[in-house]
Amino acid sequence: MYNIGELIIYSSHGICRVDDICNKTISGTTKSYYVLHPLEDDHHLTISTPVDNDKVVMLGMMKPEEAKELLESFHNPGIEWNDQSHARFRKYSDIVNSGERKEIVKVVNTLMRKKIEAERQDKKLHEQDRKLLKYVQDILFRELAISLDTTIADIKALVTKEVTAE
Repeated sequence: MYNIGELIIYSSHGICRVDDICNKTISGTTKSYYVLHPLEDDHHLTISTPVDNDKVVMLGMMKPEEAKELLESFHNPGIEWNDQSHARFRKYSDIVNSGERKEIVKVVNTLMRKKIEAERQDKKLHEQDRKLLKYVQDILFRELAISLDTTIADIKALVTKEVTAE
C-alpha cells in the first residue's frame, strides 16, 4: 500500500502523487481508494482508483540503485525488432503495459536506436513507434530523473550517449 504524498507510476497516466486515501461506497460496497494527481497535469485531473485495483499497473518509484542499473543497460542491445509494424507495436505495447522496467528499457533502447538509424538515412520512424517511444520516454526519463535527483535533459543526454556509442 502506498502512502499519502508518495509518487507512483499509475498505468497510462505516468507519475502521480497520492493525495489521499479514503473510503468510498459504490453500489453498496465500501472500498479504500487512492486519490491521485498526475504530475504532468497541474492538478486538474483527479484519479480515484481502488487500493486493490488489479486491472491497472501501479508501481512505486524506482530506487536510485535500480535507476543506475537501468541507465547502464542502455549500453546493451535492446529487444528483437519485428519488421511487421502491427505485430511489433502489439508486442512492445504489451511489454510497456506489463510495468516490467527492465523490459521497458529494452523497448525504449530499440526504438531509440531505430529512430537514430532512420534519421541517419533521412527517414522517419514509423508513426506508431514514434508515439510509443515518446510516451514511454516521457514517463521513464522523468522517473529516472526523479530517482537520481537530476533533470530529464541530463537523463536523455546520458541515454542518447549510450545508444549511439559504437
